[in-house]
Amino acid sequence: MNQLAALLLTALLLLLSSGSQGADEKMLMARIQQDFPEAMSLLQKTINDHGYTVSRIQHVDVGLTASGFKTDRYRIVFFGKGEEVRNLSRQYPALIPYLPLMITIFSEGDETLVVASDPMILQAVAEDKALAQQLRHWQADIEAIMDTLRAN
Repeated sequence: MNQLAALLLTALLLLLSSGSQGADEKMLMARIQQDFPEAMSLLQKTINDHGYTVSRIQHVDVGLTASGFKTDRYRIVFFGKGEEVRNLSRQYPALIPYLPLMITIFSEGDETLVVASDPMILQAVAEDKALAQQLRHWQADIEAIMDTLRAN
């Protein structure tokens, strides 16, 4: 990962972990009473159980360490449904930078946190009922994923 990308990811993670939110943004978050490795495994399983595929896991430790943070427990988990992502990317090119969906998972003491942006913030891309319905579906799925994580 180049230095600029590392700095941008670090800034994103700091924003997500700080709880700072703009007036139009909503963050979805779950605090899990498991250590990081178990929470990471459970997150991946839960994503799959909800019909999604984990497309990649981005390790951002190098960027964080370079910025002075002492952790090896930050990941961004990208997930989606292949055909759905391809179709929406064609229909709404402005969504491409936000697909596939992502959840950030990080360790905080003895707990693990998972954080995601509410997909409904993407509604500004198009005034379209079909897109709004898809965004609500993603929102419900991410909330269900987080509910499962909290319950375990």
